[in-house]
Amino acid sequence: MLEIIIKGILIGLCISVPLGPIGMLTIQRTLNKGPKYGIATGLGATLSDLIYTIVTLFFLSFVLDIIEENRFVIQLVGSLVVVFFGYYIFKSNPITQPKPNELLKHSLLSDFATSFGLTFSNPLVLFVLIALFARFEFIGNKTTLFVSVCGILSILGGALLWWNLLTFLVSRFKNRLNIRELRIINQITGFIIMLIGSVGLIFSLVE
Repeated sequence: MLEIIIKGILIGLCISVPLGPIGMLTIQRTLNKGPKYGIATGLGATLSDLIYTIVTLFFLSFVLDIIEENRFVIQLVGSLVVVFFGYYIFKSNPITQPKPNELLKHSLLSDFATSFGLTFSNPLVLFVLIALFARFEFIGNKTTLFVSVCGILSILGGALLWWNLLTFLVSRFKNRLNIRELRIINQITGFIIMLIGSVGLIFSLVE
């Protein structure tokens, strides 16, 4: 049991630590709004990863067939979503962002939902999970349902550990930044997200 928990935490860290679009978005929102908004963003991505983890464990063959049949459309749409979202971040003005002590209706929920949608738009993360499960020999055919659930919760725990650590570290430097620097961070974040989406779009079209 302990081995499954440790492996689950490691898998959760592996799928969360790389600073892709969600990592950059979490940093941007933590700097612009505060740590709780960054955590909400990370939680949205974590929920998406959790759903894909459950799918990988229990409905793998069915979902892989769907992905394989619609790979081009999935990659194309997912890449376009990332590009447009990156452009939105690039153009966003940090002056209009809520301060950490402001309570705006649905703001946390909105950050959670957009992060979830952005992550969920890329079901190819299933292949990353498959590779990680194989590498760590995570769960086998003889694994009980209880142990599988513990493993899934461990992945969730690993992901939450990273998002809390990331937002804590970023928020430590927040007070050292002015509006102009926050604006530059928005532009850099948006550019990187657009670049990631554009690369995915190119690969989708040339395959």
